Amino acid sequence: MSENEKNITVNRKARREYFILQTFEAGIALAGTEVKALRQGKANLTDSYATVENGEVWLLNSHISAYSQGNINNHDPERKRKLLLHKREIRKIKKAIEEKGKTLVPLRLYFKNGIAKVELAIVKGKKLYDKREDIAKRDLTRELQRKIKY
Repeated sequence: MSENEKNITVNRKARREYFILQTFEAGIALAGTEVKALRQGKANLTDSYATVENGEVWLLNSHISAYSQGNINNHDPERKRKLLLHKREIRKIKKAIEEKGKTLVPLRLYFKNGIAKVELAIVKGKKLYDKREDIAKRDLTRELQRKIKY
């Protein structure tokens, strides 16, 4: 993360549940109150995913809470949001997620130079033994760090 990026929310579950194969940076088409709600940090990417429909990429199940100072024209928190990518990136993503066992998941939502962006990843699901392996590796490195410290 560079100095001109500010994280809004991170999808921790995605890194735990999936192998990350490739990442993309995409813009998001947002309503005015959604941007204000994001600036307040009111977003959640848990259980969200993206799909390709008619040559466009859409973010589904992402939750951006209603803006607290908003009025009757506030946005729907669960609406599907269009992601802005180049055509060649969309073709690449579509080809990748057509393969069995691969899906498109948002990893984090952030502001870059004042513009809301989402980091998307093409992922493959982990099996239970893969998750156990990751936990064992993490415990081992933590133990080694403790021993180095003393």
